[in-house]
Amino acid sequence: MTDGPWLVVGLGNPGDRYAGNRHNVGQMVLDELARRVGASFGAGRSGGLLSRRPQAAVAEARLGVLPGGAPGPRVVLAKPTTYMNTSGGPVSALVKYYDVPLERVVLVHDELDIPFADVRLKRGGGEGGHNGLRDTTKALGTKDYLRVRVGVGRPPGRMDPADFVLRDFAKAELKDLPWLVDRAADAVEAVVLEGLEPAQQRFHTKG
Repeated sequence: MTDGPWLVVGLGNPGDRYAGNRHNVGQMVLDELARRVGASFGAGRSGGLLSRRPQAAVAEARLGVLPGGAPGPRVVLAKPTTYMNTSGGPVSALVKYYDVPLERVVLVHDELDIPFADVRLKRGGGEGGHNGLRDTTKALGTKDYLRVRVGVGRPPGRMDPADFVLRDFAKAELKDLPWLVDRAADAVEAVVLEGLEPAQQRFHTKG
């Protein structure tokens, strides 16, 4: 397997105003991963801030457990502190700073084209109108990075998708949100520990 750490980035917008939005579910997943490994954002190698300006809060850890009980691979968990549509700069800077191979870059993000509470995994492909993915693709110069796609469903009626993702989850969804975040965190661990195809077989299978 290629040497080097994994980079797992949760996309979202900064600040309390956006914290509960559907668009920020990727960062919710990163918070769950950090909780699992006992890491705190801001405790990373560079004081939690990647560069001279605060573009990302980071936490470094070993994720999961390998067969035989050894600690899992080294990961850099990151939450950009820029707005969603300028996510590419922080992601590109993280890749360079930590010398992360492209095949170990994982973005966790909300996905309108997947029903709420479903999780799907893929490498490459289109951005589906997602500004965070579009900017990341532009900054990296390639679409060939891993995505953990967290389903938030389609907006009701004629609601603008941009308005929909910038709203908090509905009351009916909130009871299932912890389960969804937990499942997406499981998917990240599966990708890191097992590889994309085995993880897809598990998370793309109903039942």
